[in-house]
Amino acid sequence: MTEESSAQWHDEPTDYGQIGKLPRFEAASANDAKSSSVASNLNITAAAADPELLDLPWHIALEDWPAENLAALPRGISRHIVRFAHLGGSVIAIKETSEHVARHEYHMLRKLARLDVPCVVPVAVITGRTTLDGRPLNPVLVTRHLKFSMPYRALFSQMLRKDTLTRLIDAQALLMVRLHLIGFYWGDVSLSNTLFRRDAGAFAAYLVDAETGELYPDLSTGQREYDLEIARVNIAGELMDLLDGGLIEEKVDPVATSELIMESYRRLWTELTEKESFELGERWRVGARIRRLNELGFDVEEYAIKTTQNGSTIQLQPKVVDAGHHQRRLLRLTGLDAQENQARRLLNDMDSFRADNNPGMDEEYSAHLWVSQVFEPIVRSIPRDLSRKLEPAEAVHEVLEHRWYMSEEQARHIPLAEAVQSYIESVLRHRRDEAAIMLNPDTAMLKILEVETEESRYGADESIEEYPDVDD
Repeated sequence: MTEESSAQWHDEPTDYGQIGKLPRFEAASANDAKSSSVASNLNITAAAADPELLDLPWHIALEDWPAENLAALPRGISRHIVRFAHLGGSVIAIKETSEHVARHEYHMLRKLARLDVPCVVPVAVITGRTTLDGRPLNPVLVTRHLKFSMPYRALFSQMLRKDTLTRLIDAQALLMVRLHLIGFYWGDVSLSNTLFRRDAGAFAAYLVDAETGELYPDLSTGQREYDLEIARVNIAGELMDLLDGGLIEEKVDPVATSELIMESYRRLWTELTEKESFELGERWRVGARIRRLNELGFDVEEYAIKTTQNGSTIQLQPKVVDAGHHQRRLLRLTGLDAQENQARRLLNDMDSFRADNNPGMDEEYSAHLWVSQVFEPIVRSIPRDLSRKLEPAEAVHEVLEHRWYMSEEQARHIPLAEAVQSYIESVLRHRRDEAAIMLNPDTAMLKILEVETEESRYGADESIEEYPDVDD
């Protein structure tokens, strides 16, 4: 009997109030080998059975896993034991914890994913682990590693500028607003429990730890404010640690900087939820309010309009707002899935492409031409050995920005092929790989990263494919 057939697999329950176990395979017989007997004790809760999970050494304590099973990612700071491992063609994060916490976090992440909240993807909860001699081992939560993501400490391999820190905190505030809008109380807000992806000059934040989180129909003002206070205190502590390590400028005040998240959060929350009153003759302000929310990256799915008794004043209040306005438009027109700010930048270039080449062209057809003449040629031009530096949408954004700066500096039209070649040689080769970055590198590891970044200036040379020149 194989290990796959001996392990106990359990389907993802449709009723999240119950864990519901549905056996997929029979238990191992007494005549199986000892390793198969160990596998037979495993209980795996997952949305789908992945037999490759059984190739991993679950009978060994996570901190003692052999190097051949681990992904080449440095270990970071965590209150739990966390390791990265290869699973087929992807990388997974494995965290040892209690069974109750693992199951709670697994189902919470599943719920958040269904609500389209940026978070890591849960793979499985594995319990019943024992060593070959029968000693019990802690259960584990398995999540999919978020490709091209970075923990906040990985952004500080060189001295951090204050404006970069502000953009990081703005991304954290936006994530909190999105979570609170759906009724999610985090309970342990921090930069350490968040992963960041580059997003066209800004950052997109992803929740990576939900073990203290709870989902409610709505959050009270007190719950939201308490979550904010937790964020303020935790972020101040994290910035103090970075200051002690010499990774942020001495003029940065950790306490004052941590309070920026409260200001950013409240400003966005007010814009998304507050009532707005105006005179009956100012009905144009309804459309203006909706356009402002669209610019912030939100669609208004539902809003309430009330008039006063004498009918002279109108009150407008958004009731249901949904993040991802530009993402959805880009996906509809091109099929490309990008971060919100990346989508905004690509859509701007797409609109300029249409205006410059054929203003009367159908929007969908023009978008198809833009993908085939701009986006895809840029992505294909990136040498394979550099393809892990940035995700494609971010690389295209940076090429377009690089081309604009070249045009300004040289006061001439820059062909796209020339801009791509210049970007690859002068910018991309100098970056470290962001397709696989550690969870929370410590200060010593960050010093190593800084050296590695300097040493990564050279790589294989590959020529740019021929493609038509296109104006922005």
